[in-house]
Amino acid sequence: MKKRKKTKKKLKKKIKANVKKKITSQTSQANIEKKTTADADQKPIITKIKKQATEKRIYNLKDFVVYPKHGVGKIIAIEKAKIGQIDIQFYKILIEKEKLTLTIPINQQSNLRPISSINQINKCISILKTKPKIKRTMWSRRAQEYDQKINSGKIYELAEVVKDLNKNSDIIADQSYSERQLFEKAYERLKSEFEAVLSVTPDEVKKKMDKALGRLNLAEE
Repeated sequence: MKKRKKTKKKLKKKIKANVKKKITSQTSQANIEKKTTADADQKPIITKIKKQATEKRIYNLKDFVVYPKHGVGKIIAIEKAKIGQIDIQFYKILIEKEKLTLTIPINQQSNLRPISSINQINKCISILKTKPKIKRTMWSRRAQEYDQKINSGKIYELAEVVKDLNKNSDIIADQSYSERQLFEKAYERLKSEFEAVLSVTPDEVKKKMDKALGRLNLAEE
């Protein structure tokens, strides 16, 4: 009899434990389902972009800058415009040599670079004084390389093109038409940056460059 009573007690305890476990499991599942339903009902928050992403502004009004494909320009305005729901800030840059005004968004100012330092200009003078390096390749390929260097926006590469295409004279027969075009393009780009950095007249810059290049027999313009 005692054994039967003990067995019954154990059985009751086991049943109670199973029932409790089942209730706890059902409660947890209900909580999970409730939370899932609440998450599903909650609408995602959409944040509209009100302003353009921007890089740190490093240029001010009247600053000289270099745009690789056009050369030296001057910031003549910093303006705002609204396109759709986005506020856009941009620079207006005057390229005086080409009589061209560029509009450059501030968040794309990585296309610009500040004008060179005096030390960089002095290094360019040293480059102009060195001997030209002419590759023994087809002119069409060299012309393409020269054009890429001119449009790179890198002042040392610009100086190298001027130095390599320099003929120490102003005689048209000494250069092909395409050579002369590339030389003049590179020469004028470099001259513009010299003028902006040194703050001297175009004639003084020309004399400085021509002296470094050894162009002593040029006809007066």
